[in-house]
Amino acid sequence: MNVPAAVHTSAERMVVAATIGPTIHDVHAWRFAVVPGLIEVRADPVRFRALSDPMGRDLHLSSGAALVNLRLAAAQLGHAAVVRLLPDAGRPSVLASVRLAGRHRITPEERLLYAASMRAFNAARPAVAERPPTSVVNELGEAARLEGATLHPLPTTQGTSSQRAVLTTCGDSPVEWLRAGQALQRLLLVGTMRRVSASFSYQVGDVPGVEGVEGVTQPGEVAQVFVALTQYAHSRLLQPPVGRQHERQGRWERVG
Repeated sequence: MNVPAAVHTSAERMVVAATIGPTIHDVHAWRFAVVPGLIEVRADPVRFRALSDPMGRDLHLSSGAALVNLRLAAAQLGHAAVVRLLPDAGRPSVLASVRLAGRHRITPEERLLYAASMRAFNAARPAVAERPPTSVVNELGEAARLEGATLHPLPTTQGTSSQRAVLTTCGDSPVEWLRAGQALQRLLLVGTMRRVSASFSYQVGDVPGVEGVEGVTQPGEVAQVFVALTQYAHSRLLQPPVGRQHERQGRWERVG
């Protein structure tokens, strides 16, 4: 069965968008394959670093982030995207599949999110920063909820200009890691739209000075990502940094 030329063209544009998501150690440890009727997200055995990510958790988180950009690109091209996470138990290296299913009328929010994922950004940062208002934090929380995760703001620390929060899922399986990655990426894109700079760490047990997680989560929830949110009063869209090599070390990575 041959893949139509129009699908190939759409797939190429979708893949370009998807590669902008967060990566592991500045390396995309996943790759895309266009097969009849589908685009598959696959673990790349050549680029995957098993010694630093033995369970593949970070791989799934970053692959989930790429899926959001893939879906936004599909919407921009007028396609409805049907996503299946871990679709084939016999092929665990296939992390997700995306099927283009009919026409889709893109929404204004999808246009803004797609623009946030594709723009050339200005790396300059204003000097004045403040904690985002509750309404913006709630909007970021709704973005996470749409992807199957929950954003819990943590108690504020006196004298700081950021709002720390924890992104959680109900469970701690590879599927939940993929959902957390999608939630993080949507949160980052909505934050870009709202002039919010977000620092994050995948390593939830290695971030110093973060307390109060047990007091805001529910039984069964698992902390997947810590984020620190700061709003810049006069900022424009800013480029996500190229280097992601510190995600595994528990250092904070900044977007915006």
